[in-house]
Amino acid sequence: MESFLQAVKVVPLNHYILLSAIIFSIGVVGVLIRRNAIVVFMSVELMLNAVNLLLTVFSVYSNDPNGQVFVFFIMALAAAEIAIGLAIIVMIHRNTNSIDVDILNRLKW
Repeated sequence: MESFLQAVKVVPLNHYILLSAIIFSIGVVGVLIRRNAIVVFMSVELMLNAVNLLLTVFSVYSNDPNGQVFVFFIMALAAAEIAIGLAIIVMIHRNTNSIDVDILNRLKW
């Protein structure tokens, strides 16, 4: 465990912040541009993983394990989101034969 913590500290903190910002930006662009519900879910997962990376790195650099514990809660939330979201997408696909998020406007009629 100590070798992992030392390996994380070899890379400067700014590089982790830049990598997380890039991953989060890719996720935001995916949510805003793509119309496929599966791709939107994957983009949300990218955003959550970018936050997880930052929480873990800040936790290691500050020698406080609270960030790593919080990452487990986020991972549990993401797993629940995917399970429920995929069930909803399967039902939408059965009813509309498409997973385009624009078709979801039909659900209000």
